[in-house]
Amino acid sequence: MVLVNGVRAPFERFTAKPSTPSAPSSEKPGFPQEEASSYALSFADVYLNYDPATAVDRQKQLAQFIAPGVDPQLGWNNTGRSVLRSAHVSSVEAQDVNRAIVTLLVQANGKIFQLAVPVYAKDGALAISGRPATLPAPPRAALPAANQDRDSALEDELQEPLTGFFKAYASGDTASLQRYSDPPVTGLGNVFTFSALKEIDAPRGDANARTVNATVIWQVAPGQPKTTGGSLEQTYQLTMVKKDGNWYVTDIRGSTLPAAS
Repeated sequence: MVLVNGVRAPFERFTAKPSTPSAPSSEKPGFPQEEASSYALSFADVYLNYDPATAVDRQKQLAQFIAPGVDPQLGWNNTGRSVLRSAHVSSVEAQDVNRAIVTLLVQANGKIFQLAVPVYAKDGALAISGRPATLPAPPRAALPAANQDRDSALEDELQEPLTGFFKAYASGDTASLQRYSDPPVTGLGNVFTFSALKEIDAPRGDANARTVNATVIWQVAPGQPKTTGGSLEQTYQLTMVKKDGNWYVTDIRGSTLPAAS
């Protein structure tokens, strides 16, 4: 039996039908969005920072981005001054595998607006293909009405435990955090000092489990000697459970609760 099996195995291998090779992928490479986004951001840092005193240097830097034959100053007339504060990619709209508009949300000269940057890509190379266009900032959304069905009794009940929790959360006191959270959360390690619990917003719900929002006033440490740090209000979303008559925080994160004036 051993001999038969030993002869049969190679025979089956030789007589078996060859496997069909997998068909080559028909997907064509698309426009390199990530690379173009980084390229447009670096370009905007040069394009939106200009000053007559540094015009020559700006033109040299722009030459690293723009395609040959394009206006070396991209339409700037060497007058005026601009300072870019920040820029972030808002969207990438590819027209084909080589051309796209990378739209940036920028803050410059005390204004927020969008900058549409034309980027050309070919064989791994990139270039700014023409003059950018300034577009308005996205419109501000209107917030929904505030929650009117609040559990005022629970809000009063949570005043003491949440005050204790946020004191421990600010300092990072492990022992105190174990008293007010389960499982214990990680504290801030004295990034801020607890000042006051300004407000609790608790929608109605389960008697022993609730998601609430809490607004805290932090005392901010001074950044430099002989300066005051001031205070800062922040709002948190807390997932809470009630065990043996006590409320515990099980999760803490940022809140979408609209900020009241």
